[in-house]
Amino acid sequence: MAGRVLREPSVQLLASQVLTGGVAMAANILMVRSLSPTHRGEVALMLQVVYLATQVLLMGTERSFVAAYHNVAPAPAVRAYGRLLAVPCLVFLSGAVIWHLAAPDRLTPGPVIVAMLAVFALIEAASLATRSIAIAVGRVRDFLVARVLEALLLLAMLIGLYVAGAARPELWFLAYLFAGATPTVVYLLIWTRLPVTAAATPLDPAVNRQVRREGLALFPAALSNMAMLRVDRLVIPALASTAALGHYASVATMTELLAWPVRAYADSRLGRWRASHREGTLRTAPILLAVGAYALVVVPVVAGGLYLLIEPLFGHDYADAKVVVLPLVVAAGLYAVSRVSLGLLIAKGHGGLVSAAEITGFVVSFAAYLLLIPRLGILGAAYGSLAGYGACLVFAMIATKLVRER
Repeated sequence: MAGRVLREPSVQLLASQVLTGGVAMAANILMVRSLSPTHRGEVALMLQVVYLATQVLLMGTERSFVAAYHNVAPAPAVRAYGRLLAVPCLVFLSGAVIWHLAAPDRLTPGPVIVAMLAVFALIEAASLATRSIAIAVGRVRDFLVARVLEALLLLAMLIGLYVAGAARPELWFLAYLFAGATPTVVYLLIWTRLPVTAAATPLDPAVNRQVRREGLALFPAALSNMAMLRVDRLVIPALASTAALGHYASVATMTELLAWPVRAYADSRLGRWRASHREGTLRTAPILLAVGAYALVVVPVVAGGLYLLIEPLFGHDYADAKVVVLPLVVAAGLYAVSRVSLGLLIAKGHGGLVSAAEITGFVVSFAAYLLLIPRLGILGAAYGSLAGYGACLVFAMIATKLVRER
């Protein structure tokens, strides 16, 4: 029984998320202990740029690929995803070169930083692609092993930087780059050399075109979702300071972990939910009630614990960050419920509604950031996130009800 549970893809995806979250917490503590709030904010800013660029490269295909492909062989799946990424990657690299050559000096961080950002964006896109491929081909265990290797490598390098007293933000950023690249490249090479079994479903080029079309329908959702999650880190330095971003990111990095288990569950179930929907057996109410109960139980526990631990973990310099704990934890709970609601809409083939929900959340949050951050600082950013995630969830729930009634 235990072995069967551990082989369940959603459990393995959750394990990878929990591991990544644990390392993210450790990395956060090591950075705030080694870097000033300003330099911690600079690392956070570079990471947010990469995460947003990654969504542009994927063009919404990470979920449409999982929904479209089942029981396919690893090597053809890698090649199929490679064809999906080829043109966006070439355009992105060309754009990075043009930006460095044409942008004014005050708007470019220099060739080395631009190159690191571009390379890390490609690595992150490949890493997310391996997640989708692993789910589609039934090799989530390989993905989990890759993430374990990445976590151990990242943690070792960050501890080394901490012990060495490294105070340059780009060195900490490079640790993320190398840790992400190594296992991703290794497993892509392994998968491309695996033989194609007779039981594997052959790939149809028409399916890849369907993945691209559905991905384009979901691309506004993916981009808006990432913007809703990350644009606060881009706006805070402009409307407040990088030091304020350092305080904010130290808490937001930890509260985001609340939604990761739920998102892993939703992503692993997309294919099953679509099959159940086609058979007319998909029941959405129990699923939504279960994730709602999770949020209600976890939110108060995490809020109280994090509020008490900020100063012991981060130091007295980060005491001001306590003010954003409660709104960010509640926002994370709302975001978790919205991931399942939107996943059910994707399973039912309503990618347009998913994009509309994500865009609504982003517009509300961005407007709140512009209005509140100049007045309230990082507390305004936290309220903006709460408003945006709440708007996204309300839209998703209304859309789900309307679809069910039709």
